[in-house]
Amino acid sequence: MSDNSQDRLQEYLDFAIQLAKDAGALIKAAVDSRMAGSGSNIELKKENPTDLVTETDKAVEEFIKERLYKTYPEHKFIGEETFASGAKTEFTNDPTWIVDPIDGTTNFIHGYPFVAVSIGLTLNKIPTIGVVFNPLLNELYSAARGQGAYLNQTQRLPLFHPPQPLTDLSHCLIATEAGSDRSKQVIDAKIAAIHDMLRKRSKESPYAAEAHSIRTTGSAALNLCNVAKGIIDVYWEVGCWEWDVAAAIVIVQESGGIVIEGDNDKLNNEPVNIFCRKYLAIRAASDNKSQLEIASQMKNLIPNISAPRPPVPGGYSY
Repeated sequence: MSDNSQDRLQEYLDFAIQLAKDAGALIKAAVDSRMAGSGSNIELKKENPTDLVTETDKAVEEFIKERLYKTYPEHKFIGEETFASGAKTEFTNDPTWIVDPIDGTTNFIHGYPFVAVSIGLTLNKIPTIGVVFNPLLNELYSAARGQGAYLNQTQRLPLFHPPQPLTDLSHCLIATEAGSDRSKQVIDAKIAAIHDMLRKRSKESPYAAEAHSIRTTGSAALNLCNVAKGIIDVYWEVGCWEWDVAAAIVIVQESGGIVIEGDNDKLNNEPVNIFCRKYLAIRAASDNKSQLEIASQMKNLIPNISAPRPPVPGGYSY
């Protein structure tokens, strides 16, 4: 049976959904424990006080990885904590699971209920299966390539049928994040972009968007799922990673949305490179032309922010 056959895709999807539910139960138990006054210790990544990891992040990733290798020993694995530990990671045409055990670790620490486990699968380097589960709100998003996207396995996404028109950025609700890079150059650029997204249009500011408002969840995966839902029109972020987005990209695409590279000098309808670290998602609309028009308007506002892939011990190839 081919990895791309409908039966095999359903098998992979069912497996990922159950795995996300089981991992989510671990996350929910850890949140309950933290609120009761105990729970996992907090660490810093590379002495960055905004880039946090907990014992639960590591435990959940190990739980997922063990289940994956037991079920599909021939498959490859890319995980946030595995990457952070310096393990060599390769991205090939082989079936590859890309996992974020807790997307929204800062939220997890504070008890802010936008926390998710993200499990994606690529086949021939194409994001094909995506499952994102928020165990604190009991919301499970899932999709398989060519089979549509769903909330809690029953409600087809987007929530609005037909999708509401996309006419202009001034009618949009935009999501973005501060990110973990808090250097003055990066933060100043992001704040300036948000300023222009919200600023009233005038002769002096022809590229101002005057958008309805800005939203943030603290989770790239959940921001993308909100685009898939249709409750967020546009999501732009620079500096997140493939494990943050691999699963949710499938969910957005299967909902009728698009995800392209969120760079101010790149705008096309090609599928996003999941390793680019710059992402721009536009929700479903009645036609692709209107989605690209919104993307073009965003392009005028997106600053040039560098998001390189830093070298890590063990190397990295993709």
